[in-house]
Parts: sequence; structure tokens; C-alpha cells
Amino acid sequence: MSNIGDFIWFFLVSFLFIAYLMILFSIIGDLFRDHKQAGWVKAIWIVALVVVPFITAFVYLIIRGQGMAKRQAAAIHEAQSEADAYIKQVAGTSHADEIAKAHALKESGAITAAEFTALKKKVLETA
Repeated sequence: MSNIGDFIWFFLVSFLFIAYLMILFSIIGDLFRDHKQAGWVKAIWIVALVVVPFITAFVYLIIRGQGMAKRQAAAIHEAQSEADAYIKQVAGTSHADEIAKAHALKESGAITAAEFTALKKKVLETA
């Protein structure tokens, strides 16, 4: 019976330790993600996490827990916006955009109607 109890105790302690590490890394990530906090405030939180880790983690989650979710959502939104901008830059333009640009060049007088027709035909052939 002792072996089963030790086995269950081992998994319970392991689970709690991993959960604590996840909370700790979330708190540290949130500290460095928050650009509104001064550096010395961040340092105090880190020192407190080292000296009295469990109490500090609970206090941090109670005091700044709601802001953690907002900062995480903002970071995700910013990363998504950067990825979308990069994809648009790399992907280039659509065929309709190329024809519209050629039409604007024709209207400004930079190219002739015959050149516009040739560009339009070339774009439509690649579609």
C-alpha cells in the first residue's frame, strides 16, 4: 500500500511543481512584456519571486491578473499584424491591382493606351 501512496504522492507533487513553473514563467513573461512598469518595479517583483515565491506569485496574480490577459492579447494581436504585413509584402499584388496600377499610369500619361493594353494582356495571360 505504501508504494501506491508514494506513487500518487510523486505525481501530485510533480503536477503541482510543473503548474507552479508555468505560473512563474507566465509572471516573468508578463513582467517583461509590460512596458508601462519601471525597471525597478520589475526588479522588486523578481526579487520577491525568488525570496517568497508562492506568496508573491499569488499576490501578483491577484493584483495584476486581469492585466496579464490584456497584455497577452495585445502581444498576440501585434504579432498577427506583423505577420499579416509581412505576408502582404512578400506575396505581392493581385492581378486586379496590377491592372489598376497600369490604368493609373495610362491616365497619368506615363504609358500609352497600346502599352496599357499590352500590360493588361500580359497580366491576364498569367492569371
